[in-house]
Amino acid sequence: MFWDALPASMGVNRKIARMPKGSAYAGRLPKGCVLCEQGGKMVLLVTGRCDRDCFYCPLSSEKRGKDVFFANERRVAHIDDILDEARLMDALGTGVTGGDPLLEVARTADAIKALKKRFGSSHHVHLYTAETDGRKIREVARAGLDEIRFHPPLAKWSKLDRTPYRDAARLSKRLGLAVGLELPAIPGRENDLVAAIRFADDMGLDFVNINELEFSETNWKALRRLGLDVKDDVSSGVKGSEKLALDLLRLDASVPLHYCSAAFKDGVQLRRRIMRRARNVRRPHELLTRDGTFLIGVVETDDKAMTAAWILKRFGVPGSLIWSNFKKDRLEIAPWVLEEIAGELGMPAYIVEEYPTHDRLEVERIPLTRR
Repeated sequence: MFWDALPASMGVNRKIARMPKGSAYAGRLPKGCVLCEQGGKMVLLVTGRCDRDCFYCPLSSEKRGKDVFFANERRVAHIDDILDEARLMDALGTGVTGGDPLLEVARTADAIKALKKRFGSSHHVHLYTAETDGRKIREVARAGLDEIRFHPPLAKWSKLDRTPYRDAARLSKRLGLAVGLELPAIPGRENDLVAAIRFADDMGLDFVNINELEFSETNWKALRRLGLDVKDDVSSGVKGSEKLALDLLRLDASVPLHYCSAAFKDGVQLRRRIMRRARNVRRPHELLTRDGTFLIGVVETDDKAMTAAWILKRFGVPGSLIWSNFKKDRLEIAPWVLEEIAGELGMPAYIVEEYPTHDRLEVERIPLTRR
């Protein structure tokens, strides 16, 4: 076992605090993670571009390698769009990610400044980067960045004290930032991960976040070539990744360690984030579910205005419970109303479930009447 390679000062005796969906930590959670758990962090993808080519990168094909700009699921072009998205979800902070946001440092700094100006200094901003350029770090620190999370390439994990990450971490601490490492738990790379944690401990960093490695549409071929497999039929997590991460939490080191599972990201962080947005954007005819999705009655008609007027008159439906959605080219009715009247309409009708995100991604469609 790789514990045998540890120095005597690093044993296996740490108290581990459990979190939902298998996540856990030893020590103290970074503030950025605390707010993520609450669903209070907006995800700001400044660019999908990155100078590294990490085989395990899970970024989607829509974003990976492309100079695109997203606030949560909303593609944005202006600072006002970002501020609007943060307002709609009552954001307590922002996680700035990529790609690598420091490749577009001016764009990143402008966004941080605008968020701090609009929502105040308490709006916590953390940032992920593989960059070590001191000029760029100073620029985002001056803009108001609170926390920086370095994601060094795998080849450097075992020798971080002999790389520019040492100076970048020192500079970040001098600038008053909370500083940590963000690493995936890759089975077979135990010694590299231990070395990175030891570096963080020696440097007095504020945390090390260890993420469950997971399959995605863009990395699955590379992971398969390494002989990796999913841990079960319902998860994208890599077999062995979670066990490795939880073992690492037992290291007797001073630096706080946090394991974030793939299920936690989807089942807790994302769910709570979209629930915050849902409460602000829900219309009277939309039914909010416990999962943070909306149920909406949908009627297919070529003349939405005439059909709506007829339904209002024929069934006495309150005007607040019927709405012409021109963006999606459909007539919407409160689902509890449509279930009662669908059989008398003589036109296709459905109950649609969709996320309360800007793109209103459809989850499921159940027909009440057939075409």
